[in-house]
Amino acid sequence: MTVAQMRVLFLNTDYPGFLNWLYRNRPGLALRGYEAQLQARNASLFGTADFMSQAMNRLGHTATDIHANNRPLQEAWAAENRRGQAGWLARGASTLHPRLAHRFIPWSPHAERAREILAAQIAAFRPTILYNHDPAGFSSAWLRSVLPRDCAMVAQIASPRGGATDWQAYDLVISSLPNFVSWFAADGVAAEYLPLAFEPRVLAAVPEGRSDIPLSFVGSVSLAHRERLSFLETIAANDDLGLALWGEKSTAIAADSKLHRCHRDEAWGPNMFSLLRRSQLTLNKHIDVSEGFANNMRLFEATGMGACLVTDWKENLAELFEPGKEVVAYRSTEECLDLLRHFSAHEAERMAIAAAGHARCLAEHCYERRMNQLADILQRRFG
Repeated sequence: MTVAQMRVLFLNTDYPGFLNWLYRNRPGLALRGYEAQLQARNASLFGTADFMSQAMNRLGHTATDIHANNRPLQEAWAAENRRGQAGWLARGASTLHPRLAHRFIPWSPHAERAREILAAQIAAFRPTILYNHDPAGFSSAWLRSVLPRDCAMVAQIASPRGGATDWQAYDLVISSLPNFVSWFAADGVAAEYLPLAFEPRVLAAVPEGRSDIPLSFVGSVSLAHRERLSFLETIAANDDLGLALWGEKSTAIAADSKLHRCHRDEAWGPNMFSLLRRSQLTLNKHIDVSEGFANNMRLFEATGMGACLVTDWKENLAELFEPGKEVVAYRSTEECLDLLRHFSAHEAERMAIAAAGHARCLAEHCYERRMNQLADILQRRFG
């Protein structure tokens, strides 16, 4: 296989909360054809959308996305592709019943029907690279059994590693966390470092508006974010800062927490990007397993949208953004409080940092550049 011949299948699963938001806000979408649903999914701008596949296609490869737990999307594909396929495609529901069109439970990737449709899609696309965004969601042995013999199996991960995943079965693991790359290498698993990225076309899809949000946090708070939760509790206790929090409600937040009064709503896709664009200051606090390394999507989403990002200092942060010039970095909660008050009161300084971070993000951290880097990795490993 040469790089010019790469056929890359990006395998994804989506949060149930996002999927319910997507279909709830687009009446009738679940009853439409595969391409219409896929287009709506990509237009949502959620996660990596089609950012990676489109950048790969522009580089001259052939790439596509599959969202394996999206029940109406996958059933639409099955309904449209049952001719010439195995008899199982005619079994089960080939379309989604209208009564389920606005209220459905996304499949688990382990569901038999989900795997059957995915296997048929793999057979139809014939990938030479499978790039799995959810290695915990799929049995590596099962994936290997349905992939072409010449297909390399690649996983991406930067979240807590599931104990049931057989990492040895993967030909390569990609992570935006250097400590993960070291862990995998120590276990004899081939691993490479690749930071995350921002897609500039989001800027055209999300109109500019007033900078009317003094301080925001947009993201997850869960049991995997204990340090983040404690940090946000302290920020929320300082009423003068006016913290506003967007994200799914979490049982990790105590019933008497002040975060409840800061919580506004969930924020998916364009809504999330709009909030970042409207934020004068926006907070970032990495997941616990990141240890001393900067890596998460908020680094690039916030700077890409032109917000002044206030993020926790990490030993590799300066490789991505220059602290004090392109982002604001804090080493403790107390320092963060001081910085927030300073930049709330000094608009010119805040706007200069936001502009510099935005320029750095667009120059060095876009998907076009990142997929060039990924293609180089794949060429070196499998070319």
